[in-house]
Amino acid sequence: MERRGSARAVVTRLLRRKPLEQPVRKDDSSLARCLSTFDLVALGVGSTLGAGAYVLAGAVARQDAGPSIVLSFLVAALASVLAGLCYAEFGARVPRTGSAYLYSYVTVGELLAFITGWNLILSYVIGTSSVARAWSANFNDLIGGHISAFFGQHMVMDAPGLARYPDVFAAFIIMLLAGLLSFGVKESAIINKVFTCINALVLTFVIIAGFIKGDTSYWQLSPDDVANLTQAMNIPAGLNASSSFGVGGFMPYGVTGMLSGAATCFYAFVGFDCIATTGEEVRNPQRAIPFGIVASLLLCFLAYFGVSAALTLLMPYCLLDPNNPLPVAFQFVGWGPARYAVAAGALCALSASMLGSMFPLPRIMYAMARDGLLFRYLARVSERRTPVAATLSAGCLAAVMALLFDLKDLVDMMSIGTLLAYSLVAACVLILRYRPDSQCREVIVESVSGEQAMSKSDTLMGHNCSQLLFLATSMAHGQAAGTPDPVPPRIGCRDLLFPRSRVPTQRTALVVNGCVGLIAVLACVFSGVAVREMTTVLHKPWVVASLSLLLLAIGAATLLIHAQPQSRARVEFMVPCLPVLPVLSVFVNIYLMLQLSGGTWVRFSVWMLIGFLIYFSYGIRHSVEGKAAGELSTGRGGSAVVQKPRSSFPSTPVLARSFRSAAGAAGARGDGGSETRA
Repeated sequence: MERRGSARAVVTRLLRRKPLEQPVRKDDSSLARCLSTFDLVALGVGSTLGAGAYVLAGAVARQDAGPSIVLSFLVAALASVLAGLCYAEFGARVPRTGSAYLYSYVTVGELLAFITGWNLILSYVIGTSSVARAWSANFNDLIGGHISAFFGQHMVMDAPGLARYPDVFAAFIIMLLAGLLSFGVKESAIINKVFTCINALVLTFVIIAGFIKGDTSYWQLSPDDVANLTQAMNIPAGLNASSSFGVGGFMPYGVTGMLSGAATCFYAFVGFDCIATTGEEVRNPQRAIPFGIVASLLLCFLAYFGVSAALTLLMPYCLLDPNNPLPVAFQFVGWGPARYAVAAGALCALSASMLGSMFPLPRIMYAMARDGLLFRYLARVSERRTPVAATLSAGCLAAVMALLFDLKDLVDMMSIGTLLAYSLVAACVLILRYRPDSQCREVIVESVSGEQAMSKSDTLMGHNCSQLLFLATSMAHGQAAGTPDPVPPRIGCRDLLFPRSRVPTQRTALVVNGCVGLIAVLACVFSGVAVREMTTVLHKPWVVASLSLLLLAIGAATLLIHAQPQSRARVEFMVPCLPVLPVLSVFVNIYLMLQLSGGTWVRFSVWMLIGFLIYFSYGIRHSVEGKAAGELSTGRGGSAVVQKPRSSFPSTPVLARSFRSAAGAAGARGDGGSETRA
């Protein structure tokens, strides 16, 4: 029995949740609340609209999609919008610093919240380091390669797994940016807006030039045209090789190529989630965060769509340079000097993207340290109300990685962390929307003349008479404060598909939680089979049958979620088409995660092992939520003593009399069918 109690205490610790807080006021944050809605849109656009427009568009158009890259960006944008809508609702519900980490904490518990936050740290560190190295490489090309020549001659590193030479310039850029972010968030937002505006002007010039100098016949090339172009043009070695360039036309690689390009283009939209980390630094976060996320995704899609269309109109897709497409395209149409404008735009885009990766990183670390899951010194705030300790620590970590490591093999790890965060946020939206309202589940036992009361009298008006009597009966039989609603002994299919209650209860929430977990498992199985057997799926009937059954099971679980009552609480923004959109988001994200290489998963496992060592040696013992719940550590290997938290709503005899009168009136009308005892 003692072992069972200890195991239960440990599980309780791992699953403890942060309470869903009420809308925050302007004076209840330790950080400076100085950002406007325009600042958020600029931050989202700057962090998302980076190297994808200057490099990724050319590589995908040449190797995967051809002119249909415009559809690839459309599909990728739709997949990103699924995650963006979920982030927008949580940003309205929980306007606090922490992004997906905080959303997981208030919904699915502390352990999954730590996993989410730890992966976000990995994503932002690698994102910052890789963009800094890209910035350094672009600047090095502009000045004739002097930086790489100097360090490659005097500071060569021959160790396996490290870069050829330490990129001191990239590390310097990161530390300079960390100092800027430590100085003040408002100043950082101003610089980000300057970079983003220059980037937008350059991309607008590219789009206009593409529609002026473009040729629509490049979207209708025949196979002979493609063969003649690749033979006639003097393509540099390594760009053409002997690979096939498809059959020409708008979709030279078919629908499969367009979808493959969409999977790559999806990562061009990663970055909008940095808006969700500004909950304590933006004015009116309930409205500004949802608007900033949706607006930034829309603007980024329009930019990617326009640039990819202009690029494939300026030059045949089979001749595009996958590493530097825009300058080569302008050289092709005789606008050689435009390459300097493109180079300036690329540097500004990379600067804004690096700031977008660096900005949320210290805020995730600050939020985790404030909750006790990371070291407390990371929660220190400067006199200018910025998380200075977390910012400088994050800058040092990213600078070391940019200095020593060649990050080509680590970039995919950023995708794992981001996709995992997207999946958890979508699942948390489902769980939270079907969770019982706080007013409905706050039941207080009051020992005043043997009377019992509910926490809020207006809650009585929201229930029908049968629900009042059911609640009264459970309270009369000794239902304790804060315990789950009693589950009837018989639960049939009719109860699952047609719940008796019109408001969420603990039983309906349990059904939703189980269905969400089942959907995640089925999506993993489906994605694993689909990725492994994709090339031979049409030749193996058992694979088709298995995938069809899995899809039917996912659809049945989705319908079961749809049958449950939703919470009546309303916020500024809510995800439409529930539960279909969050389920689609989870499904797409899991499928993309399982397409990553095995080596990426090995490196990801090592990172997670380090995180678990930190959590189980430090975080689980210093958790603020654990201390607030009265958990007292007994030292070495001791178990925790859990005390019930006191209710935040005082009960009064007036509420008790109101409850008794309402229940009595319901019984007099014969709505209940059961008798309550005083």
